[in-house]
Amino acid sequence: MAGAYEVTATRKRPQDFDKLVGQDFVVSTLENAIKEGRIAHAYLFSGPRGVGKTSSARLLAKALNCEKGPTPHPCGECDSCKAIAIGQDVDVIEIDGASNTSVNDIRAIKEEVMYPPQSSRYKIYIIDEVHMLSTSAFNALLKTIEEPPEYIIFIFATTELQKVPATIRSRCQQFRFHLISQEEIMKCLRSAAEDLGIEADEDALFWIARESTGSMRDAYTLFDQVAAFSGKHITLSGIREKLSIAGFGAISNIVEKTLQGKSEETLSAIAKLFEDGVSADQIVKDSAEFFRTLLLYSAGIRRPEILGAALSDIPENITSLLTREQIEAALKAFLDLYRDLRYSLSPRYEIELLFTRLSALPGLVSKEEIVRRMEELKKGVVSGSVVVKTAPLPSIPMEKKTPIAKADEKQREIADQQPINVSIAPSAPPAEAEEENEEEEANGDLTITPDVFPSIAEALRKMGKISSARYITSIDRIEKDDNGFFIFIISKPLAFNTLKNDEKSIEKATASALEEEVHIKLRFEEKEKDEEVFSEQMKALRAFFGGNLSHTKKKETKKEEEINHVTDNEPVRIDENDGLAPEPDEED
Repeated sequence: MAGAYEVTATRKRPQDFDKLVGQDFVVSTLENAIKEGRIAHAYLFSGPRGVGKTSSARLLAKALNCEKGPTPHPCGECDSCKAIAIGQDVDVIEIDGASNTSVNDIRAIKEEVMYPPQSSRYKIYIIDEVHMLSTSAFNALLKTIEEPPEYIIFIFATTELQKVPATIRSRCQQFRFHLISQEEIMKCLRSAAEDLGIEADEDALFWIARESTGSMRDAYTLFDQVAAFSGKHITLSGIREKLSIAGFGAISNIVEKTLQGKSEETLSAIAKLFEDGVSADQIVKDSAEFFRTLLLYSAGIRRPEILGAALSDIPENITSLLTREQIEAALKAFLDLYRDLRYSLSPRYEIELLFTRLSALPGLVSKEEIVRRMEELKKGVVSGSVVVKTAPLPSIPMEKKTPIAKADEKQREIADQQPINVSIAPSAPPAEAEEENEEEEANGDLTITPDVFPSIAEALRKMGKISSARYITSIDRIEKDDNGFFIFIISKPLAFNTLKNDEKSIEKATASALEEEVHIKLRFEEKEKDEEVFSEQMKALRAFFGGNLSHTKKKETKKEEEINHVTDNEPVRIDENDGLAPEPDEED
């Protein structure tokens, strides 16, 4: 009958200190203590899972109770060594601290320690996961640990040292176990594959070692799972297919298509991952690992065990395209997405959206970079090596452009064909450049004619100034003073009051219509009535009847005076009476 199957983690458990991998400090210290006879009554082994804490406790028990010992190299042939190896030695008691947490369990130990070992040199208690004991249990154990019988040795193991009370730690010799390096894990995996007669590719073993995150037990467990479906040949492609893993290469391909702006191919590649059974969590996790690798590579790291990928797998076209700040932004985006997936309406939508947004990643600039560039530009402007040309004001689209606006548009088209707005000044100092600009502005001969009033009215309507848009045509004439201000002269009181309230808006509308910066003022001048204001019909009546024409203004009522000082959205028109006043006949 064939023997029972034994998992690799149990089969490869070290039976001698020389076989303990990755814990050189622990091994050398314990061996020297055993050689010199410096045996402590309590030991505390702490460290991550699967790195050899329990194995070291059993090795120490074998070294102390071996018939040829105490010796740092137990024979492994005597009854004590064999019994300890299979966990059946009556003098080596292993206790699970997670299931024996009460004070009553510790009281039972206190009663047992009074009895000497039956057939061994020491009676050894190995308590695994000791941090799970209750506070009362720890307190009950204190006195026993501090002054135990000479034949009693306690060995505690824990993965969470901070949960062990300081009163316990101070009574023990402490040994901290470390994670096992990726190279040592791969070496052990090769040995395990040879023992089973399995051929394993290096990239497959590299992936298993990386996924184990420094735990030898996790590496052996994952190796057994992979060997179960791989047959006699373990390959990385087979692992990705069977375990539904996106993989470094698949994520690299998607990111490359995204940065190239190929959205359709990017979404198709993501859909293919979901069709292959890769979960949303796994895609986000693999994407985060991908950008972490790029970040470490951009920082100068070249060790594969730290990068988590072989150097040949690093995409140079992506690392050369992105800066460290941009890679950090992408990594943070995937880390945030992983936290948000549990509350997401559709994890797939979230992933597709994030990869689509990555197309803008090359144009991302950090705040620090913006500040740095602005400081450099500021220094250039101050020193005179950089001259900044002001851009024209944005224009408001109009259905019909005036001749002046068309001319300005032609000048702007010519200016757009010139080089960039920020240029390196030749040799003229900044003061001379400013004088030249002032001369150019002084030589400009800008005029405003009534033809531009419709464009100004349109701009006012867009600003919501409906009343001013209606009264803009009431401007009688336009003058220009010595300071370059355009004076809009208005003779109608109601029109003047309405436009005066929106003087700033009219200035902006005029500048927008002319596409030039202008300054205006409004001025009221009452028009003197004479014969020219009368119509041809009135003049004909005078010729028929004789006499002279005169203009009398109707006395304003109190209500009309109020109207003249109120600005409404609707125009108010006040008519003036034309009077016929023939002169009296002298004969009469």
